[in-house]
Amino acid sequence: MAHPQVLRDMALFVEVAKRKSFSQAAVALDVPISSLSRRITQFEMSIGLRLLDRTTRKIVLTPHGEAYYEQATRLVEEAHRTFDELIAQAKGPSGLLKIAAPPDPWVMHHLSTVAAEYALRYTQVRVQLDLWPQLVDLSQDGYDLALAVGAPRETSMITRKVAELENGLYASPDYLDRAGRPEAPAELARHQAVAVGPPAASNAWSLEREGEAVSVTIGSTVSSNSQGLARRLAVSGHGIALLQAIDVGQDVEAGRLERVLPAWHGRPSPVYIVTTSRLLPAKTRSFIAFASRQLAEQLMPRGVTLDEAELAALYDLQEA
Repeated sequence: MAHPQVLRDMALFVEVAKRKSFSQAAVALDVPISSLSRRITQFEMSIGLRLLDRTTRKIVLTPHGEAYYEQATRLVEEAHRTFDELIAQAKGPSGLLKIAAPPDPWVMHHLSTVAAEYALRYTQVRVQLDLWPQLVDLSQDGYDLALAVGAPRETSMITRKVAELENGLYASPDYLDRAGRPEAPAELARHQAVAVGPPAASNAWSLEREGEAVSVTIGSTVSSNSQGLARRLAVSGHGIALLQAIDVGQDVEAGRLERVLPAWHGRPSPVYIVTTSRLLPAKTRSFIAFASRQLAEQLMPRGVTLDEAELAALYDLQEA
C-alpha cells in the first residue's frame, strides 16, 4: 500500500501539471509556492524520474510526466468524486460552482434564471456565472463547466447537447424599404450584410429549406463576434443579419426587425454543456442534470427540437 504522502504528492503534482504553473497551483491549493515546489522535487526524487521541466518562463511535462499525469489525474478525480459523494450524502452538493458562458442575450436571460433557481434549490452551493466571448480553458481558469454555442475545437472536452437554436435572416423594415426585399437567396449578394464571426469567414451563408441547401455569397458586410451587437446593427438598418431567432422575437413583435426569406434558415446552432472530465463532483453533476432539463424545455419552443436519442441523453445523468 502506498504511503499516504504519496497520494498527497500525487494530487499536488496533478494540480501543478494541470495549470502549468507553480504559482497558480499554490493559490488554488492555498499553500506556499516554496513548499509546493519542494514537495514536487522530493516526489520526483522518491520515484527517480523527472516529471516536470522547469524554466524561468514555463513548466513543461517530460514524457514520463505526461504518462504519469494521465494516470494520476484519473485517480485524483476519482478520489475527489468519492469524497464529494460522501459529503453530498451528508448534506447534499456543496462548494463553489464556477460556470463560463457566452454573453449572448438568450444566455443572460435563460441561464441566469436557471442558475438562480438552482442556487435556491441547492443552498450549500455558491454559483459564480462569468460571461466570456470565447470558450475559456476550464482547467486553467478553474471553471467546473461551460455553456457553449457550437462544438468546442478542443476534442478532449466532454460535451452534452441540450438544445439547438434556429437561425434566420432579419433586417429592419427601414433598410428593406430602401434596399428592397429579396425573394430568393441569390439576391442576398446585392444587399449589405451584418455577419457574426471573423471577416474571413463571413463572406457566405449556408441556408436550408425543407431538405434543400444552398451556399450564398453575401454583399458588403460589417461583422462582429457578438450576436447582441449584430442584432443592434440590424435594428439600426445596417443590413441583413443571420441571427438566432430566440434573440430577436421581441424585435419582430415590436416591428424593429422583419424576417427575410422566412422559408429559409441557417444551420441550427447546437448548445452544449462542456466539462473536461466525465468524473464530476456532486455540485457539477447536479447542476448539469438540473440545467439540461430546464434549458431544453425553455429553448426548444423557440429553437429546434432535438431527436429522441438526444432527448434521452439529457435524462441519463441523475441529480445528486
